[in-house]
Amino acid sequence: MKKHINIPIFIPHVGCPNACVFCNQRKISGHARFEKYAVREELERAFSTVDGTLPTQIAYFGGSFTGIDRDEMEALLRLAGEYIDGGLCESVRISTRPDYIDREILELLRKYRVRTVELGIQSTDDAVLRACNRGHTAQDSFRAAALVKEYGFELIGQMMVGLPASTAESERQTALNICRMGADGARIYPTVVFAETALAEMTANGTYQPLTEESSVLRAANALAVFLENGVPVIRLGLQSGEALESGDGVVAGGYHPAVGEMAYSVCFRDMLAASLGQMETAGRSALVRAHPSDVSKVIGQRGANRNDLIGRFFLKEFRVVADGGAVKNHPTVSLL
Repeated sequence: MKKHINIPIFIPHVGCPNACVFCNQRKISGHARFEKYAVREELERAFSTVDGTLPTQIAYFGGSFTGIDRDEMEALLRLAGEYIDGGLCESVRISTRPDYIDREILELLRKYRVRTVELGIQSTDDAVLRACNRGHTAQDSFRAAALVKEYGFELIGQMMVGLPASTAESERQTALNICRMGADGARIYPTVVFAETALAEMTANGTYQPLTEESSVLRAANALAVFLENGVPVIRLGLQSGEALESGDGVVAGGYHPAVGEMAYSVCFRDMLAASLGQMETAGRSALVRAHPSDVSKVIGQRGANRNDLIGRFFLKEFRVVADGGAVKNHPTVSLL
């Protein structure tokens, strides 16, 4: 996937016919309601800060975009088209539910120059989808993804870890299924329990055990490893920082941490390096790790956690990490000195 800039317009819960147990879009997005007449003003303000060095997309996030009133949806797409025609952006990105995708919808999206469709798959385990009152099946996700790819759109698969009835194994399978769908990218969201949701009630009555910070990182890393193994970029790991999340207002439980993404990558890199070191005679030797510059801190780990773990586990004399601009991002390599 090439680098680009998203200009996000949040449409919380608009168009969504369902009440998933985990969902409180007002807390997740920081937007209490959608004012369609304010969209142009929001876009003007956003475009005034874009320097134009990277391709730009207008991104309609937050709700089930293809489920909103048809006239409103087309009005929003036409508005985005004005900015495409004006040369300020190149395309549109939308997020929606798998059961709100069909051929007629995709024809419409293609007409209005949508390039990217993000599907809120969440899980491909039907038991998890039922426990979450998701309102669609895994088969709906497979069908929708196949149609999105057939029509030539870029496909982003969104999944969650730590949902009711979900396990580490079912989450690995969901990640693998998203890869098999031909996804061009993925998002991973550890489950956070928000106030005023069914999941908050389930937490209070003991029928749901929320993620801790540690389990949130480990479960996210478990799914992340699948995407890394299959070459599918993870464009977001963890909820976007926002006022409600930063202050804790409305967060009942769960493993939300602003650095959950970095910590999950760090776990994956530790496991990659451990697998390589396990094939070598390491006792008393020095390990040299070459990593892409953006990966160096993740390889070392928070407060040197990975360095300390691998030195102790493999009886290393030294653990050195070198930033190498020629290294493959997300794939550090290790050799012995």
